[in-house]
Amino acid sequence: MPRHTIFWPVLCLVLWTFLVLVQVPIRRFHAAFKGRVVAADFRCGESEHVPADVALPNRVFMNLVEVPTLFYVLCLILYVTGTVTPACVALAWLYFALRIAHSLIYLTYNHVVHRFAVFATSNLVVLAMLTCLAVRLSD
Repeated sequence: MPRHTIFWPVLCLVLWTFLVLVQVPIRRFHAAFKGRVVAADFRCGESEHVPADVALPNRVFMNLVEVPTLFYVLCLILYVTGTVTPACVALAWLYFALRIAHSLIYLTYNHVVHRFAVFATSNLVVLAMLTCLAVRLSD
């Protein structure tokens, strides 16, 4: 397996992150045109006057640039050290799928327990990737 295959789930997650980011101004402008928010509601981020459906895409975007940063670093280290394996690539795709699921739960029905379960599982996948890297580096 070519080691550059580790970058396909990375690129897909980056694209997903941008798709979520596009939702931020779309929902904000839509709410502004309907008179649900005013520019001052965003002066220092999002005030308590911003409705949840308008604020959620920004929160989902923030989630996509927090822990996924560790995922990106791990994938880069796997590539640079030549330690990419089919298992690592499978875990990377699983992480991507879980992050998509987390975002969709958040942006749709937003059930906290479901969202947390997917979030926690995705973090365990990152730990599994870290373990794979550590094992490969110790060989």
